[in-house]
Amino acid sequence: MHGRHRTLAFLTVAVVGLATAGCGDTDGADPAEPPTTAPAAVAETNPPAADDADELPVPETLAFTAATIDGGEFDGAQVAGSPVAFWFWAAWCSRCAAAAGDIREIQAAYAGQVEVVGVAGLGSGADGMRTFVAQHQLDDFPHLADDTGEVWQRFEVTTQEYFVILDAAGELVFEGTLTADALRDRLDGLVG
Repeated sequence: MHGRHRTLAFLTVAVVGLATAGCGDTDGADPAEPPTTAPAAVAETNPPAADDADELPVPETLAFTAATIDGGEFDGAQVAGSPVAFWFWAAWCSRCAAAAGDIREIQAAYAGQVEVVGVAGLGSGADGMRTFVAQHQLDDFPHLADDTGEVWQRFEVTTQEYFVILDAAGELVFEGTLTADALRDRLDGLVG
């Protein structure tokens, strides 16, 4: 195994291990073993040329593609030029389930002003991801299927129920956990 692959394998195991330790049932019971699925692909894309007058250059933070939970493809370029809130979640995470209704309402309130993108992973499994989105009525915005943790690693996320927020230029303006009110305050600062 080459050094880069060994490092990637170690990081994937570390991310899954850290994230699994951070979320469980609130009654103290151990969460069920998360299911596994086939890996989702994340690919680097080339930003459009800056001299192309019809297209904005894609910032490095958004220069990637990933599979969505419905079998489509997400291209970060499609949200370039808008503030973006990436919500990292796992289908088996009770905190994520508790926050889902707030995320749905926030996405609806900021539609057209801020792009919200869910990033599912950490052993959620394809069926678990789709069930979570359907159960919590979260189908009004894209969700990436990232059980392999490639998008999580790209943004250095190590736990679920976590946000990475980019401004319209693609610059990182926040990363961490947020209550619904704190998320609204952050987004107000980007659109106000």
